[in-house]
Amino acid sequence: MGAISEIFKRNIRQYGMIIALIFISVFFQILTDGILLKPLNVTNLILQNSYILVLAIGMVLVIITGHIDLSVGSVAAFIGALSAIMMVDMQMNPVLAVILSLLMGALVGAWQGFWVAYIKIPAFIVTLAGMLLFRGLTMIVLNGQSIAPFPKAFQKISSGFIPDFSGESSLNVLTLVAGIILSVLIVYQEFRTRKTSVKYGFELPPVWIPIAKAAALVIVVNLFTFVLAQYNGIPNILVILLVLIAIYSFVMNNMTMGRHIYALGGNEKAASLSGVKTKRVTFWVFVNMGVLAALSGLVFAARLNSATPKAGTNFELDAIAACFIGGASASGGIGTVVGAIIGGLVMGVMNNGMSLVGLGVDWQQGIKGLVLLLAVGFDIYNKSKTA
Repeated sequence: MGAISEIFKRNIRQYGMIIALIFISVFFQILTDGILLKPLNVTNLILQNSYILVLAIGMVLVIITGHIDLSVGSVAAFIGALSAIMMVDMQMNPVLAVILSLLMGALVGAWQGFWVAYIKIPAFIVTLAGMLLFRGLTMIVLNGQSIAPFPKAFQKISSGFIPDFSGESSLNVLTLVAGIILSVLIVYQEFRTRKTSVKYGFELPPVWIPIAKAAALVIVVNLFTFVLAQYNGIPNILVILLVLIAIYSFVMNNMTMGRHIYALGGNEKAASLSGVKTKRVTFWVFVNMGVLAALSGLVFAARLNSATPKAGTNFELDAIAACFIGGASASGGIGTVVGAIIGGLVMGVMNNGMSLVGLGVDWQQGIKGLVLLLAVGFDIYNKSKTA
């Protein structure tokens, strides 16, 4: 029991949010008479929250460095508008238009990163200016009107599914196979992690703890894929999200760049004295945020099948809330990609559940604000206890 207690204390925010996500899901599953976790609604949950989860992945890196980005919603709207002009008005190939849109997002991120990293203007001010600037540019580009429809191939980013090879089966076999493959990878990763710990002489928890962790993950993954298999299978956007989560988790946990981002957020002066090029790291974190904001704008435009002047409204607030609820610290240096995703799912399940039970938008906004306040308060309380 001591080992379990120690592990839980070290990861209390992330594990606490996992428990909260399970509790919230069960709570709304009961309140909605089982509608919340029906295959169609689970798929809708993924599609409805995909663009926020994409933003949360980039935002958590910005927050870990000790900064904030208020412009991502406006940037997403701006890039969505540019993509509409390229694909709808100019009849450009969707693949080329997507590449150009992501490059434009990188330029936007470089513009803001330059002012933050090299001119030393606080990120709050730079990105607040960016929020106003790119919202204005969106309205100018669209001339106050929506542009639609997008090509079918582009729409499939948000509305398409991975084709099944089983024909007319009642269950999507490919989705079930994907669940089994993921289960094997989870078990292999746990085995590999323990083997590496033994090799370098790290302190190990009792063997049953990683076994129980792997078993729980395998059960959750296979239940999830079984639910998806009962509808249309794996959405295309879910594949994109999983790839992003895997890449960014690897970068933050296993690469020098990730360690530099954590070091910068923990103590910028100490990181600089240790050889970390803090200005360059900050600059590239904002470039990365620009690319992911552009991707989020493309995903949202594809789902809406339209570029509108009001797109991206409050996206930045939802992404920031997801990061803080998922365990990121407002003072920087702490946070994980997986935690941001869990925080985003907590917000998404709450939004969906409250809508299903008929709560008005006013109540939904108030409850979400209270949850965010409690999450940050919980973080500060934990820090004061360990100080």
